Amino acid sequence: MYVPDEDIHIITSSGDQTCVLWDITTGLRTTVFGGEFQSGHTADVLSVSINGTNSRVFVSGSCDGTARLWDTRVASRAMRTFQGHEGDVNTLKFFPDGNRFGTGSDDGTCRLFDIRNGHQLQVYYQQHGDKEVPLVTSIAFSISGRLLFAGYSNGDCYVWDTLLARVVLNLGSVKNSHENRISCLGLSADGSSLCTGSWDTNLKIWAFGGHRKVI
Repeated sequence: MYVPDEDIHIITSSGDQTCVLWDITTGLRTTVFGGEFQSGHTADVLSVSINGTNSRVFVSGSCDGTARLWDTRVASRAMRTFQGHEGDVNTLKFFPDGNRFGTGSDDGTCRLFDIRNGHQLQVYYQQHGDKEVPLVTSIAFSISGRLLFAGYSNGDCYVWDTLLARVVLNLGSVKNSHENRISCLGLSADGSSLCTGSWDTNLKIWAFGGHRKVI
């Protein structure tokens, strides 16, 4: 993931249980987070998100079921570990204010955590009756943070109200929606539209003025 406000660094996550800060001008590793350090992840690291208000801070999600908070200036230990998920943490994203972040997991839930005190603030889960619970594969926040977009392994894309913890809309129920797993989500710079990518080989762009598909 590209480090904002810096033109020369990216952060990657890996199956070797570490995150790495790279200098893209030299191709060399600058810092390794985790690995032999006790506070590091104990399984594959699947995702990272960099704080938009402080680019020295990032969070990582792992197959060990945890998310961890890091400061790029202190590689020897995670600043905080966040628990609660009962499956792999596939995706995470910082909340717009930089004080919170969301996660999505194989356990079918999204969760909201506060980096200041480590508390879990909210759980987002939709009942599916006797059906198999779909995995959360990708998430994104609206610019205000009031909406959480969550993509799932069954092709659904829920729009959650972050305060009320209820689904406002399921883009997966809209005509001509995706026919396979949602693999990625991206919000436009002005917050007016969402792009969804899927294993069905399609990208779809949704405009939220009328919840309509543009492309």
